[in-house]
Amino acid sequence: MEMLPLLLVMIGAVVVLGMVAFAFAGPSASRAQSRRIASLRERHGDALVVAEAQMRRIATNRNTKMDVAFTRILPNPVQLAKRLAMTGKTWTVGQYGLATAGITLVVALLMALRGLPILLALFVGLFIGVGLPHFVVSKTIARRIGKFTAKFPDAIDLLVRGLRSGLPISETIGVVGQEVDGPVGEEFRAVSDKMKIGRTMDAALQETADRLGTPEFQFFVITIAIQRETGGNLAETLANLSNVLRLRGQMKLKIKAMSSESKASAYIIGALPFIVFGMIWVINGTYMQNFFIDERLMAIGMGGMVWMAIGAFIMSKMISFEI
Repeated sequence: MEMLPLLLVMIGAVVVLGMVAFAFAGPSASRAQSRRIASLRERHGDALVVAEAQMRRIATNRNTKMDVAFTRILPNPVQLAKRLAMTGKTWTVGQYGLATAGITLVVALLMALRGLPILLALFVGLFIGVGLPHFVVSKTIARRIGKFTAKFPDAIDLLVRGLRSGLPISETIGVVGQEVDGPVGEEFRAVSDKMKIGRTMDAALQETADRLGTPEFQFFVITIAIQRETGGNLAETLANLSNVLRLRGQMKLKIKAMSSESKASAYIIGALPFIVFGMIWVINGTYMQNFFIDERLMAIGMGGMVWMAIGAFIMSKMISFEI
């Protein structure tokens, strides 16, 4: 019976942390974008039929024993490998799993040495060990996608100039891969290399779009596919697409600037209680252990976390916008 309050606190903490994560996630813009792209595909299905098979980024000879072991342990290793490929780094599933296990053990050991109960220390270690690598991968993907989106209109302009000078679209894609640096050049070089080994342009572009997951590149793929079927001036169509993407980027920056103050306030308000709790724990750990012993303090702490989650959810709805 002595372990029951601690288990209740752990379960409640998991529920509240899940609510906070869901709250700050806001509305899923990616799902809405996927719905819009799916509707375009339904309207132009014959023009967008492409090969569904994807080239594996990690070759068989790179699958070490560590990769195979963590592939069996970690949930959904295929999706994880896809996310790691989106970072543009050479990270593998094995390295990701090793980092997760190492951080979990180190944090749990440090928390236990500070006097935290064993089960709660393991929970904190698991939360940080799972969350920190996921956060780093997500931030790396977001940074790379941001760089790609920022330079993508310039790449389309280069495509337009090549088409107007008389070059075919396949050769122009290779020129863009050579002339543009950063993620845009890498992705266009990958598309050009796939076409050189026999893949169709539509299949190569769609594979890249599926890996990137950005609506901007999806628009580009759909534009080329429809134009190839219906005919017309591809250079003019791509020039209009470039202008639309630039306006879209400007709108995103305006929304980011308008909501930055509210987001900063939400992050500070949400993180301050946990920061203060951690600081007092370092200064006087015995005093803060009462939150895990006294049932009244446990109930008050749970109530405070629930109200914080509700406030975070409301604030996230106020500052979330979809373009």
